[in-house]
Amino acid sequence: MFIDTGKLTIQPIHTTWLPKNISAAMLRLDTIHPVIQGNKWFKLKENIAAMQAAGQTLLLTFGGPYSNHIAATAAACQALDIRSIGVIRGEAPNEWSNTLIQAKAAGMQLEFVSRRTYREKENIDWAAQFPGAYIVPEGGNNALGVKGSEDILLHSDSTAFTHILAAVGTGTTLAGLVNAAQANQCVWGYSALKGSEGMEQAVAAYIHNHETPWKIWHDVSEGYGKTSQALFDQMNDFYWQTGIPTDIVYTGKLLLAWQRQLAAGVFPGGSNILVVHTGGLQGNLSLPPNVLDF
Repeated sequence: MFIDTGKLTIQPIHTTWLPKNISAAMLRLDTIHPVIQGNKWFKLKENIAAMQAAGQTLLLTFGGPYSNHIAATAAACQALDIRSIGVIRGEAPNEWSNTLIQAKAAGMQLEFVSRRTYREKENIDWAAQFPGAYIVPEGGNNALGVKGSEDILLHSDSTAFTHILAAVGTGTTLAGLVNAAQANQCVWGYSALKGSEGMEQAVAAYIHNHETPWKIWHDVSEGYGKTSQALFDQMNDFYWQTGIPTDIVYTGKLLLAWQRQLAAGVFPGGSNILVVHTGGLQGNLSLPPNVLDF
């Protein structure tokens, strides 16, 4: 499709806090597109291909008012001349987020529902309400989203790394990374959600590569959408040392947890670590000015 995955690069990480006997690099999924960046495109692309193969021209999906998935879906559908509907958690706010403004400008039809209705969304017949719609779950969390995520490691040489790290929301990307990884690699996910124990079962349902060990680290952040000065300080420090901007919801929290693990000696000497940057930089627009240095 129209996203140039040839822009993917693996950038070496050199920081003052990385132990000298450990090497690391970052897979820059954030560079492939200004909005449709990171893992969002990989989780969308197979769904869009299936929709087009079926002759459908309307895509319906779900997300909150700050959802990277909503922003990316709206932009992708606009670029591909596909009608899109976003079912948004919560009543329409008096002041719209940058995500909602961006999605609306891209032509997405926004349907606001109560939080209670949103919690029951899996039990609602959306196809009856919106005939002809191809339905993509929240965050692209389905088998096609996993299939698309398996391609993430195919666009760069990641075979030399001992560990592959990625932030976890729905677990779709993590499952794809595990399926695509080598048997001698470890794939670790860092949950952006508070109280996400039990996610392993949902992720395991999508994994067909049973040779590669994987793990989800829980309680490594303040909770989804929550921030702290420690997070901001770490993101700014990482930017000044590497030139890489990160986001407040996923990769920033992953890096903060990873830095603490390095200090605690969790990784053995000789580890070669690949950190996956899953994009989502538009989420930083929710912050007041000057909180971040980029």
